[in-house]
Amino acid sequence: MERNISKVLFIATVECHILNFHIPFIQYFQNKGYEVHVATKLGNRQDELKKLGVVYYNVDFVRSPYSFSNVKALKQLINIMKKNKYSLVHVHTPVGAFLGRLAAIITGTKPVLYTAHGFHFYKGAPIKNWFVYYTMERLVARWTDGLITMNDEDYNAAKKFKLRIKDAVFYVHGVGLDVDKYFIDDENRRKELREKFGFNDRDIVILTVAELNANKNHKQIIDSLVILKNYDNIYYLIVGLGKYESYLREYIHDKGLDNKVKLLGFRRDIPELLCISDVFALTSMREGLPRCIMEAMAAGKPVIATNVRGNRDLVKDGINGYLVPINDVNATVGAIKRLVQDKDLRAKMGDEGRKIIKDYSIDKVLKEMDEIYRRYLNAKYAIN
Repeated sequence: MERNISKVLFIATVECHILNFHIPFIQYFQNKGYEVHVATKLGNRQDELKKLGVVYYNVDFVRSPYSFSNVKALKQLINIMKKNKYSLVHVHTPVGAFLGRLAAIITGTKPVLYTAHGFHFYKGAPIKNWFVYYTMERLVARWTDGLITMNDEDYNAAKKFKLRIKDAVFYVHGVGLDVDKYFIDDENRRKELREKFGFNDRDIVILTVAELNANKNHKQIIDSLVILKNYDNIYYLIVGLGKYESYLREYIHDKGLDNKVKLLGFRRDIPELLCISDVFALTSMREGLPRCIMEAMAAGKPVIATNVRGNRDLVKDGINGYLVPINDVNATVGAIKRLVQDKDLRAKMGDEGRKIIKDYSIDKVLKEMDEIYRRYLNAKYAIN
């Protein structure tokens, strides 16, 4: 006779989202004896899912909410839910979360939790974002048993939605971070790593870790370095892949910064790169709660970031870094200058960042999520 195993389903549009952000929460359920299923658009990291010990399904998600191809993805999700009785479904990413909740209401699957990693409608967002994404979220809120947010702006917006049950909007401190992993407090190691990259003690290294796309707005730092060309010791390292790679290479060349700005591509040695850097920068147009800033704060680095949702939840202006307006190159130049010229200020702001980031540790976030998960896994919501 087959043993009746309780199952939990995680849904996200892309495979990397699951693997980059949700492994601790998958293991949370596994440690409690649940069989964890994952429904996502599979890519080249299936071996990692296999090693994680999850049951995984390929779902042909298309990231654009306008694509009729997502009808196929919806049918696939419905079939998955019909074949399995889930004790809980946790949905992520706009398209995956929308279709996941639609499939759940069609199949009578509940409870359904939704984590908003950054609503696509926000203060200053294009009108079409409000028309499409706000409408989507408002519609499916009634099929949502719990809505989890990660920044103040999203939390306040979510409280206006009418969910399936009352008092079901939550605020958690991100997806959690191993804060000790990114802090290398070893000057000899730092010197050794910097020499490996060709940097000396006098050089100032600015680091950005972000996908190469329009939203991440790397140009704001690049344009600032054009103004700061007479500072011969400032270098800018960019980690990440994306469709803007060729464009950025050409842009950097046209600005005469080939020797100052380096595209490093995909890297697994982020703690080491943070160790050699002096300043972290993220000048995005939009964010949810950027993990890269959290990692930089854990590493004890001052942060220059645009004054947008998510960034300002982490960066306290003048305390652990500077907030600058989007595309304000002069303000960005000013922030860079202050940090370049004052080593003690860099150290002080880095220390403040390490204090702030303690609230975002994986241990604390797991405790926050444990309280939420327990609420929905009791007898009232369990599927018999």
